[in-house]
Amino acid sequence: MSNSFTIAVDGPAAAGKGTISKAVAAHYGFGHLDTGLLYRAVGAKMMEGVAPVTAAQTLTPEDLAREDLRGPEVAQAASKVAVISEVRAALVDFQRAFARRAGGAVLDGRDIGTVICPYAQVKLFVTASAEVRARRRFLELTAAGKVITLAEVLADVKARDDRDMNRAEAPLKPADDAVLIDTSELSIEEALAKALAVIESRMETAG
Repeated sequence: MSNSFTIAVDGPAAAGKGTISKAVAAHYGFGHLDTGLLYRAVGAKMMEGVAPVTAAQTLTPEDLAREDLRGPEVAQAASKVAVISEVRAALVDFQRAFARRAGGAVLDGRDIGTVICPYAQVKLFVTASAEVRARRRFLELTAAGKVITLAEVLADVKARDDRDMNRAEAPLKPADDAVLIDTSELSIEEALAKALAVIESRMETAG
């Protein structure tokens, strides 16, 4: 595909948007960008004493490749820096340039369909109940050797949801024309099938 085709995938933490996005990108041979990594990288640098805006303005590919970006502490830091308008502004151009790349692009995050790529040909909003998402994250963290309780993870998930959904700028919400996929009771295969069905339909319409 020589022309750009943009797929925006939004949703709360641990809903499955990253897994679906990666699988969709692999299926079509599109580029994939986990935009949450940008904010996690900024959050990690902030934890090391770098001012958030400076961190966002000087972000490098090496920063995105750090192996410590998936921990809960970095996730909380990412949610905190994401409410800073100057940080968001510094990262917008990077995301939009990626979205317009030739050959197609899949971006997943919190505000892709509403703010970053309102022109996207396909917009998906992937969600699940807080309890289901907490259980998934708990299993992921404990498998990695993290000592934490399910109650702590659930409290963390709810805190992030509240911060993401109620921030003044670019709050987490479905775009008006987004297709909702609730993965609470779906397998990965079932959720991916639903996503691909929506995308195939839009591709046919786009001609």
